[in-house]
Amino acid sequence: MTKYPSSYIQFLSHFHGDRDYFECHEILEEYWKATDSGNKKSIWVALILLAVSTYHHRRNNFPGAIRTLTKAEEIFADTKESTAELGIDPELLTETLSKRRHTLLNNAPYTSFNLPLCDTELKRLCYDECRNNGFTWGTSSNLQNPDLIHRHSTRDRSDVISDRRMALEERKSRKK
Repeated sequence: MTKYPSSYIQFLSHFHGDRDYFECHEILEEYWKATDSGNKKSIWVALILLAVSTYHHRRNNFPGAIRTLTKAEEIFADTKESTAELGIDPELLTETLSKRRHTLLNNAPYTSFNLPLCDTELKRLCYDECRNNGFTWGTSSNLQNPDLIHRHSTRDRSDVISDRRMALEERKSRKK
């Protein structure tokens, strides 16, 4: 039994393996909604925002990447203890994100990067997860793969649309 949620291991596997940042977002958003929903200052939200920022950067959406990175940095700054509990070195993460910010502000092209994991057990779990999924830990992003780069525009959104419609109808019925 590990102290890390399987969704987190999956997130890290995608973040460092196939670099599918959209999938990272999907995995942790589902986990966050199930465990800490509504807490916009959750460490899970910071990780989701980091994945979204990286996804935007790879697509050369610099304003979106900067905006989401800024939000992630704010949450990470307030959750250093939680960051450390998740096996990430908070100080090295701050340095890493500062370098990412500099890259974005200079409109420099996307490059893959790794989170500063400091727990050897976590790394082992992630390496195993990568191997099980056919990923190579630490590989660079495949910038020639349009399905990876533009994943948001090719996914099935019918469940999201249905959920939004239901939420809207619920809000309308409460106002009556």
